[in-house]
Amino acid sequence: MGELITLKALWTEDSIELSQLRSRVFVEEQKVPLSLEIDGLDADCQHVKALIDGVIIGTGRLLPDGSIGRMCVLGEYRNRGVGTEMLKNLVQQAIDNGYQKLSLNSQSYAIPFYQKFGFTTDSEEFIEAGIPHRRMVLNLNSEA
Repeated sequence: MGELITLKALWTEDSIELSQLRSRVFVEEQKVPLSLEIDGLDADCQHVKALIDGVIIGTGRLLPDGSIGRMCVLGEYRNRGVGTEMLKNLVQQAIDNGYQKLSLNSQSYAIPFYQKFGFTTDSEEFIEAGIPHRRMVLNLNSEA
């Protein structure tokens, strides 16, 4: 694996690659309907991209309301720290922009990943796009 680089993405420049990546993971792999994946909110979000050898292999976004979403990594790059670096980037973007609290809807299997960063569950399990999820929150005021 080449060197992992994680940086802020600009939707105006990266939208095609980020959309293709999300389509591969959510629509093709996880069978999320394309109509749910494309929600029209991307232009208003802050994004992160993870690259290896110049190829985008992961992405995520921070919505204006403090929600993190659309976190995904190509299958062959999972469990290698890519999601960790992307989440750190998004949390830092939130801190830099004065957010007090973050939330996300985690696929249930990924809850332990987010718990490592201090996120806690605050809902019962629910189904979103046919996949079990739980809402999680992180209070940024308590972060040192």
